[in-house]
Amino acid sequence: MISAPRRQEPILSAKIDPATPCLAMRPREAAAALGVSERTLWDWTQRGDVPHVRRNKTILYPVDALRRWLDEQAKAKAAAEEAQPQGGDNDPR
Repeated sequence: MISAPRRQEPILSAKIDPATPCLAMRPREAAAALGVSERTLWDWTQRGDVPHVRRNKTILYPVDALRRWLDEQAKAKAAAEEAQPQGGDNDPR
């Protein structure tokens, strides 16, 4: 008898009551949420670039802090792009 293939559980498994808010993510979850590799997230963590909480060997990424950090990054990038002089008549070429 051939059995149906097992479905893999999503990263945020059903172990948590759906009514319980997610306060923090583990590295794999945070990297996926940010759309970067786990290695990139680890590099940012080591440099202190991304908000995280380290408790003994566990590293957690608070959801609200990540949202604020990402919003700040987007605003800083937009401000930097706005400050860049546009081409046109001032182009030295």
